[in-house]
Amino acid sequence: MRILALVPGGIGDQILFFPTLEDLKQKYPNSTLDVIVEPRAKSAYRICPYVHEVLLFDFKDRNGLADYLNLLGVIRDREYDVAISLPQRWTIGLLLWLNGIPVRVGYKTNTSVRKEFRTPIFLTNAVPLKTEQYAAYMYHDLLQGLDIQTPTPPLKVTLPKDDIDWAEAEQKRLEIKDTGYIIIHGGSSTSAAIKGVDKNYPLPQWQKIVDEILAKQPDLPIVLLQGPEDPQWVKQLLEGHPNLKVTKPTDVGKLAAIIAGANLMLCTDSPPMHLSVAVGTYTIALFGPTVAEKLLPPDPTRYIGIQSKSGNLADIKPETILEAMWRG
Repeated sequence: MRILALVPGGIGDQILFFPTLEDLKQKYPNSTLDVIVEPRAKSAYRICPYVHEVLLFDFKDRNGLADYLNLLGVIRDREYDVAISLPQRWTIGLLLWLNGIPVRVGYKTNTSVRKEFRTPIFLTNAVPLKTEQYAAYMYHDLLQGLDIQTPTPPLKVTLPKDDIDWAEAEQKRLEIKDTGYIIIHGGSSTSAAIKGVDKNYPLPQWQKIVDEILAKQPDLPIVLLQGPEDPQWVKQLLEGHPNLKVTKPTDVGKLAAIIAGANLMLCTDSPPMHLSVAVGTYTIALFGPTVAEKLLPPDPTRYIGIQSKSGNLADIKPETILEAMWRG
């Protein structure tokens, strides 16, 4: 059996979809499982053992007829038996129908639509879209269209040996292998700001948090996680705290591996947050306009979401974050 999953979104969305892929492979162990994702999300599959081939399509681009015809050809060449589609666009459903895929699973349309029109015309099996729950559960609901009723597995990743070796060498370089450490990701994101979603917590408040941690736990190293958009944030924090450590993982596997060794991950809503959940690191995450209950699993003993009541990250007081840290 050949199964295709169409999963738009970034790396975080892919990680949230991993439990669905895991259960698909569990139910159909001899199947070939492929995904179509946006180019920016391809790297997530470095740490996912269930997928045979990662195909690319920019779901958010202004795709013309030529783009859709190319996608049509890519899908047709592989002769899939089942397609699972997260996008609710009729154009995607039409492509799957034109390819003659026998089983096409997706979400029902909005409940405000008349009942007889809620199942999109190009799907064979449609399931209710329940958006007011943890996103991994929402994605997993799609398997009901294949008569799979199992509970959603927890987020998990599989780390390549090279990435584990890199993380161990990095811990030695930073002199933190035997001490444990707190890892902080500041959430610097130009792309998010362009979309009108501010996922950056103000630098002075980060500085206050670092000061308090160092005052109470002077022997516990703090490691700053520096991604492509974070150099300025890291530089400014180092100016006031030159003894902070800095790590710069070059891919998602190394990023997950260095997070896995931490005692605590303190971050904003971001792909590193989902990786922290997947590797089982105690996680405290800050949420502004996004909703914590939809992006963290319902386990307050391991994963704490601190939600801004105003929707503005800057309105979360450092004292609130520190209280959650010392309580945990």
